[in-house]
Amino acid sequence: MRGRPLLYTSYASEMALLNTRTKKVWFAALLALAAVLPFLLTDDILQLLAVCCVAAIGAIGLGLVTGYAGQISLGHAFFLAIGAYTGAAISGDPDGRAIGLGVTNLLVWLPAAGLVAAAAGVLVAPLATRLRGLYLAIVTLGLVFIGQHIFNEWSALTGGVGVGRPAATLEVFGYQLAVTDAYATKDQKLFWLMLLLLLIFALAARNLARSKVGRAFTAIRDRDIAAGVIGVNLARYKTIAFAVSSFYAGCAGALLYTVSGFFDPSSFSLLLSVQYIAMVLIGGAGTISGAIAGAFFITLLPRLTRELQAWVPFISTQPNEVPNVFQVETILYGALIIVFLIFEPRGLFGLWVRARNYWKAWPFSY
Repeated sequence: MRGRPLLYTSYASEMALLNTRTKKVWFAALLALAAVLPFLLTDDILQLLAVCCVAAIGAIGLGLVTGYAGQISLGHAFFLAIGAYTGAAISGDPDGRAIGLGVTNLLVWLPAAGLVAAAAGVLVAPLATRLRGLYLAIVTLGLVFIGQHIFNEWSALTGGVGVGRPAATLEVFGYQLAVTDAYATKDQKLFWLMLLLLLIFALAARNLARSKVGRAFTAIRDRDIAAGVIGVNLARYKTIAFAVSSFYAGCAGALLYTVSGFFDPSSFSLLLSVQYIAMVLIGGAGTISGAIAGAFFITLLPRLTRELQAWVPFISTQPNEVPNVFQVETILYGALIIVFLIFEPRGLFGLWVRARNYWKAWPFSY
């Protein structure tokens, strides 16, 4: 109603994706900005933003199982690796040194990567029905080390440690998306493609969260025993949570290295899982927009760490020594997780809610 945007006259209007005029205006403005950004930014920034969009897809998947369903998973890197190698194997060169089927169409290898990862998630899901909390976290953490051993040894698929293999081919019905043509540069097309996929996955996740399945996830997260008492099938919905989360991770893994074009087994270490946990916790667990904000924040963070030598000279021990940015990033991830959990458990999304409520109530913001 005019002047009362939160006064709804029907349940459908309250549950709509964009249930206020302000949300519709901001959504349209962000889409317009995203459409013109490739003409305003340099190619290296566009590449970084494309990676941010892919990372956000993976973060949404982890947010569904951890933030919405309350199942702690530290094995996200394992499912990312499954998706990456599935996509690369399906679209790879059949005559190459690594396994390849030569099916380069994005509409084939991307869903396949998600489905194979989802199948792996379903195999892990029975553990979630018997374990929870720290015990479940340790089990999923073990998947990362098991996956690293398998991918290090399976050189026919991965290309070998330190050698690697090309990532999946970005092609749709013969049209190459990763090359510059008369219409757009390679990085412009990559950014638009990844942004489009992020919108599709984000809208699908938001619809899932508003559905019966999403409400079951929330009930399990808040109190799984009570959810089971009122009729929520715990085994079924925990399996769905792991399957959907793994599907998102598989798709994100298949896309993650298409920007750089190359990856090897060392790309899927424990640090990658920590990065995705940081994305969810720093962005805001239990929110789709929070997962996206956290993914952009964490992915853009290395850009800052590369400049730390000029700002903080004591990081390097020698005058011309380049600081170990990976160690600095690891420290920052841990420090940021601690700071947000203590001072703002709702993450960046919580900061946005606070700022929004402050200005909505101004000048009576007490």
